[in-house]
Order: sequence, then C-alpha cells, then structure tokens
Amino acid sequence: MESSTEQRVLRLFAKQSVLRSRDLESQGITRAVLARCVEDGLLTRAGRGLYTRADHSPSENHTLVQVAKRVPDAVFCLLTALRFHGLTTQAPHEVWIALPASARKPRLDYPKLRVARFSGAALTTGIEVRRVEGVAIRVYSPAKTVADCFKYRNKLGIDVAVEALRDFTRRHRGGANELARYARVCRVARVMQPYLDAIA
Repeated sequence: MESSTEQRVLRLFAKQSVLRSRDLESQGITRAVLARCVEDGLLTRAGRGLYTRADHSPSENHTLVQVAKRVPDAVFCLLTALRFHGLTTQAPHEVWIALPASARKPRLDYPKLRVARFSGAALTTGIEVRRVEGVAIRVYSPAKTVADCFKYRNKLGIDVAVEALRDFTRRHRGGANELARYARVCRVARVMQPYLDAIA
C-alpha cells in the first residue's frame, strides 16, 4: 500500500482508538483499503464494522469504547457504571447499558450486553460524558448510579446497592444532596433512607 494512504489512515486513528468503517469511508478510506490495512498488519478488526490500530494498547475500559461506537445512544449504567466509577468490587461479565423502552436491543457479537430499560427523568438525568481512548462515552454519574442500583435491587441484589452506597459516601463526602436528588428521580428515597441513616 502507498505510504501516503497508510499515513492518512494512521492520522485518523491518532485522536480515537476505535473507528467505524463508515467513519473511515466518510474520510475517503474505502473498504478495500481497510481490508489491505488489516492484511498488512496496520489495523485490527475489533468487531463488526470496527477497526483499531494493530499496535494499540487497550485501556481497562476498551470494551466501553467499542459499545459506545456501535450503540451511540446507550448510557452505561448499573454494574458497568459502578465499575467505571470505582464503586464496586464486582467485575461484571456483561456490559450494562440503559436504553429507552421503545429502543431495539442492539445485536453485538462482542461484548455481551445487558440492557436495562429506563424512561423519563430516570433515563435523561445524571448523564456524564467522559473521554476514553479519545472516544466520548455516556455514563451515569456516581450518585445517579447508586440510586439506580437501589431501583434495580431485585436484579442486582441489595448487597451490591449497599456496598455502592458505602463506597460513594466514603469517596464523595458532601454528596448527600446529590444522592437525595437522584433517589427522588428514581423513586427510591424511602427505600434508601434506612441505609443512609445506618451509614451516617
């Protein structure tokens, strides 16, 4: 392959570690060129329609980058958001994402997704946009995630929610108002109160 094309491809990966084939095509990089880049060991196919540089060292949140590229509307939630914020000892084997009730479940070959259906203010509030490997990902804030864990306690287990609450109060002193706000949004203020009183 011509080195000028090679340089152009590598320049596109300088800002983001993972790109979709359609992102690259919009920059004039055809599928044939992508196939040659993979053959030549310049790029690696990271998933259906996803590419990364072959010499890229993925971060611990690399799977989130892949999901964010394939499902841009998703918000990382529950166990995945807890892990991202360092509020749990759990290592989920699925990536938890929040989607509206009407959204179709994405079909990904990798990683395995767990979809939680959110609606109204519980879906739209508390979203932070973080950059991971140059890619913008959407994740619920630590306080919103703790409230969500109480809302989904029957799926996750109350012990996971309580551990997250303890870790949150230890790390975010003065975060009680934020917690109370999201507890109201998620309609779990009464459920959370006894645990807040026990920790205080």
